[in-house]
Amino acid sequence: MSKERRFILAIDQGTSGTKTIIFDQDANLVCKASAPLASLFLDHGFVEQDPEQIYFNVLSSVQKCMLKFLESGYSKKDIACIGISNQRETFVLWNEESKALHNAVSWQCKRSLEICERLKNDKKLETDIKQKTGLIIDPYFSGSKLIWLKENQEGIRKAISDGKAYFGTIDTWLLYKLSHGVSYFTDYTNASRTMFFNLHDLSWDRKLLEQFDLSNLRLPEPKPSSYNFGKTDFDGLFDKPIPITAIIGDSHAAAFGEGCFTPGSAKATLGTGCSILMNIGPKYKSSDHGMVTTVCWSTEERLDFAMEGIIVSCGATIEWIKKELGLFSQSQDTEEMALSVQDNGGVYLIPAFSGLGAPHWQMARKASISGLNFSSTKNHIVRAALESIPYQIKDIVKTMALDSGIELEELMVDGGISSNRFVLDFLASLLDKPVKTLVMHDVSALGAALMAGLKQGVFKDLEELQKLNGANEVIRPSMGKAEIQKYYYDWTKTLEGVL
Repeated sequence: MSKERRFILAIDQGTSGTKTIIFDQDANLVCKASAPLASLFLDHGFVEQDPEQIYFNVLSSVQKCMLKFLESGYSKKDIACIGISNQRETFVLWNEESKALHNAVSWQCKRSLEICERLKNDKKLETDIKQKTGLIIDPYFSGSKLIWLKENQEGIRKAISDGKAYFGTIDTWLLYKLSHGVSYFTDYTNASRTMFFNLHDLSWDRKLLEQFDLSNLRLPEPKPSSYNFGKTDFDGLFDKPIPITAIIGDSHAAAFGEGCFTPGSAKATLGTGCSILMNIGPKYKSSDHGMVTTVCWSTEERLDFAMEGIIVSCGATIEWIKKELGLFSQSQDTEEMALSVQDNGGVYLIPAFSGLGAPHWQMARKASISGLNFSSTKNHIVRAALESIPYQIKDIVKTMALDSGIELEELMVDGGISSNRFVLDFLASLLDKPVKTLVMHDVSALGAALMAGLKQGVFKDLEELQKLNGANEVIRPSMGKAEIQKYYYDWTKTLEGVL
């Protein structure tokens, strides 16, 4: 195979920015660049992003990365294909001229709390949504916030009614813009986050759309994650268009990048929020304890489902403490601060800044810090914030075992917080299981690259990919069981409002 077909450009468009990474035919990182992206935190829990800024943010990141690639002696023609992973649930509405009708509504946004309560009052509808889509009714998912826009924005209501409103999660918006309106697709992983995608027949559920009064909404064609989605030259950056051969939601991309190819394999992405995703195989299985069922990943030959637990606030908690409380200047400082105290001093932080996700689903709950006294220091507060991440993961892993009947063997972790050794040591001890991390932390980009390379022929099959999933670090339990379980017991009591 010639050299020009051996490099894959992977775009990981996230909540706080875009990373672009170029991988070679052995899945080695060749070069990397990033560009930061701002969010708009408005009143009443509204969170939005500028759709055009998201697009130009991607272009900026790609340009920076390609400059490094060219400076290393490679050529533009060496890029064989493109893979895109993206923040999920966040969506955009636009018109025929590719002009956004509203800011992108973030997955963090809580504007549809009342709408969700209204939908839940119809018990048959609630059951239908769960059985068809695998999701619960919650503002986290796109559907209820789309209904809010239709009901509260006259221009959007008219555009939807007239059949002139194009809907897309961020993958679709980027694909549409990058292809200049030629490609209007999404993949199954992103579609499965909308609350109106039927997991049983892998298509938009027309009955649910009718009940949501969204029948005339324009929707992208759903496809497997590894698929020929179209081409782009990145607004003239390349001399000729490059094929886009993978689109996949970031958490699903991470699961694929970390080798979650078999039932029972699980991963946790420790980012702004946190997604714990466990492969459950080729058959749909519903949860009875607050988990959601989703598509894990798919090729044109195979589709695996997953059970997922969603934590709303993970790294976002640490960022809030840095910005609003000013307890440290760099997030990296938190590890040393947490280790500087013997324990949490009885301080617990419930990170419900945008409500609590799985398995509690208390989206109207507010964040709180409890257990403070005059001997408490800022280090105790920081430690409590870091501990809240493993506690929430434990809540989900324990619940997943009830739903799946599968006990966790080991947990693979990725994302920014996975570089914090205090969190990983605490997590391994709390779960009493090994925690595994890749040396290369950008596994969402890696997963998108592997998916793209499969379609383009850079990689032969899954067996070849499994051989590339090496170089893991394994963190084993190190704290006393009685000690760590006492912390967790106090966490559960704090959640219940007892402590």
